[in-house]
Amino acid sequence: MARPPRFDTDQILDAAVRLAASAGPAGVTMSAVAQAIGAPSGSMYHRFPGRTALLAEVWLRTAERFQEGYVAALGSAPDPRAAARAAARHVVSWSRAHLREASLLLYGAEEFGRSDWSEQHKERADLGNQRVFGSLGSLAEALGAVDPKDHERVVLALIDLPLSVIRRHLRAGQPLPSHAEDLAEECAAALLLTITRPVAAGSERLRQGRSAGAPG
Repeated sequence: MARPPRFDTDQILDAAVRLAASAGPAGVTMSAVAQAIGAPSGSMYHRFPGRTALLAEVWLRTAERFQEGYVAALGSAPDPRAAARAAARHVVSWSRAHLREASLLLYGAEEFGRSDWSEQHKERADLGNQRVFGSLGSLAEALGAVDPKDHERVVLALIDLPLSVIRRHLRAGQPLPSHAEDLAEECAAALLLTITRPVAAGSERLRQGRSAGAPG
């Protein structure tokens, strides 16, 4: 009977996350990950056909874990403004609980070699982005967003702004301040107060699944 593998896929990807957080995407190589977990370099190729697949998997696993909680936050309350505040807080609270993963996501998929990914990996990334922007589109409708400026305001308030709260600290290797969640929530809520028009049918601009700016 064949022996079970000593290291499972999650252990390998966990090591890749640590390397990416400390040295960026360039630090994630097959040999570096193997060395980090004490495995023969050749054993890595039993799990991944090459470095491109490794980079895709470490990015996608991290992005999908973030997106799961973020989408849940966007639909967490009947009041769209309460849901928006929860989503802004989630970006910070998830990052606080997963500092290495959050540092990884700051690089963006392209820096993890997205252009060379397999079609299957690209489809996974696109589906995740579409899910996020579909939820943002529904929230934008509930808030009353009716024009491109309003839709950009929603993206700014719930993606770009919370990321800006954490980016400087993560890049400097500093802990997030205790007030970071409150700051992200307050700023997002203030920005969204300017959306006051009646709800309009359709939010195709966001529902199309824009990929730019979304974690994933």
